Amino acid sequence: MATVHLRIGDLVWGKLGRYPPWPGKVRSHILWNRGPLCVCSAWIKVEQLKPYHAHKEEMIKINKGKRFQQAVDAVEDFLKKAKGKEQNSDGKGDSKGKKTPNKPLKILDEDDEDLSKGRWDFFICLVPVSMISTNLPLIVQVTGSTSIQAADSTAINGSITPTDKRYGFLGLGLMGSGIVSNLLKMGHIVTVWNRTAEKCDLFIQEGARLGRTPAEVASMCDITFSCVSDPKAARDLVLGPSGVLQGIRPGKCYVEMSTVDPETITELSQVITSRGGRFLEAPVAGSQQLSNDGMLVILAAGDRTVYEDCSSCFQAMGKTSFFLGEAGNAARMMLILNMVQGSFMATIAEGLTLAQATGQSQQTFLDILCQGQMASTFVDQKCQNILQGNFKPDYYLKHIQKDLRLAISMGDMANHPTPMAAAANEVYKRAKALDQSDNDISAVYRAYIH
Repeated sequence: MATVHLRIGDLVWGKLGRYPPWPGKVRSHILWNRGPLCVCSAWIKVEQLKPYHAHKEEMIKINKGKRFQQAVDAVEDFLKKAKGKEQNSDGKGDSKGKKTPNKPLKILDEDDEDLSKGRWDFFICLVPVSMISTNLPLIVQVTGSTSIQAADSTAINGSITPTDKRYGFLGLGLMGSGIVSNLLKMGHIVTVWNRTAEKCDLFIQEGARLGRTPAEVASMCDITFSCVSDPKAARDLVLGPSGVLQGIRPGKCYVEMSTVDPETITELSQVITSRGGRFLEAPVAGSQQLSNDGMLVILAAGDRTVYEDCSSCFQAMGKTSFFLGEAGNAARMMLILNMVQGSFMATIAEGLTLAQATGQSQQTFLDILCQGQMASTFVDQKCQNILQGNFKPDYYLKHIQKDLRLAISMGDMANHPTPMAAAANEVYKRAKALDQSDNDISAVYRAYIH
């Protein structure tokens, strides 16, 4: 391995997991603050670092994102200020102004025994506070794994030890695909099935096993997960021909990860447990990108022992998980969360179109929004999608409309008003009528311009 000459204090480009290279500064200890310039720490192996100045042009060419450019601008501003201080110090001619050489940073080879003792290099990202993404881990330890893929996921999710249990996964859509990929990368034994069988091919190449039917997967595996589009699909998967129920025997576990209504969860829980199986619901909050990154939030309810048996899986697929008690509670919480998200997205789209209708710059509206209290990765990404006309699905519009509909129905059953959700639901229904069902939820914008 070629030696990379870096010192404490050097500016570098650091590569953390599946995130793009980011500018930062090598330090010997962890820092964190919330001042105008945020210092966000991560632990990165030195071979994932490149000198800042030597690779600046290369990195700028391959990374065009707004956040990336603002991070680079912050570093350049940092350099200008540092240069100004240096010139002022040199002008005084005082011996106190002499620089102390930076402490050399030891570079470790792959087979260096220090890797196994937990010695790590540190990397500090310099970004404005308003640009911090809640997706990014604050402090991450990278293991000495020889597998690049395994090291990537471990960088995001921490050290994960898979159990020897056999896992099944049914449904390889936007969310399921990322979940299965992360389970495999973390060393879990996974058998997959999908209604469109061709979607299984990539995962078979990555080491998954193929199940011919949901019943076969459930019978082969200790714990079977499913993640499908709606209540009907969830019921059909369990109760239909060659369904999961036919493969359930005493001790087998079934985990429903689909976003469905509490009544569907109650029904599925009852039929699974009637066969001696154990049941857990575990819908996930997030998007396709968060699923790919292993940064989902898992909401679980039902059998606590199944939740504990799924611990390594939930670590692989998500950044955190919540156990909410009896089956049905996770469905209720998930619908409330998606009701809020769907209503919020419709309001943002309404604001953008109103800005345009009144002669205001939509980009300026976004810039102002991202500097205020509502600033978030979600707002920035969805607004950028709209301004660029890019509605590639990260979360299907038809699914958020389904969630709004189910949340409104849940409110009716609880005799609780949901007028904001009802209004948003009508906007999404109009977007669906305009052929936006299979686009991203941000395509609700088109309901306002047609």
